[in-house]
Amino acid sequence: VQLQASGGGLVHPGGSPKLSCTASGIGSGQSIYGMSWYRQAPGNERERIATFTRAINTTKYADSVKGQFTISFDNLRNTLDLQMNNLKVEDTANYFCNVVISDTVQSRTFVRWGQGTQVTVSS
Repeated sequence: VQLQASGGGLVHPGGSPKLSCTASGIGSGQSIYGMSWYRQAPGNERERIATFTRAINTTKYADSVKGQFTISFDNLRNTLDLQMNNLKVEDTANYFCNVVISDTVQSRTFVRWGQGTQVTVSS
């Protein structure tokens, strides 16, 4: 299973970019249990900002982004989109995603991480 993140780059304050994270290589007997977006700014700890739990079709947001960011999951593309609105300079960070895979053949779950995409908010 691999993850590919896209979107990001240089954004002006107030901008509203969308990031996407696509899972591929999901094998027979495997399915997505959930996906999450994280961010990490230089000198800061990694922060989980949004989670979609597919098994129960729920979303959860960190207080720091609640009301500002929205996630949506596309079942056909196995993609978790992160819509970011009204970005501020302090939203500058490396944004990356992970996926939790449920493997019914091997009776286990495992996690895969994407490589991340940089979002820089600057005028």
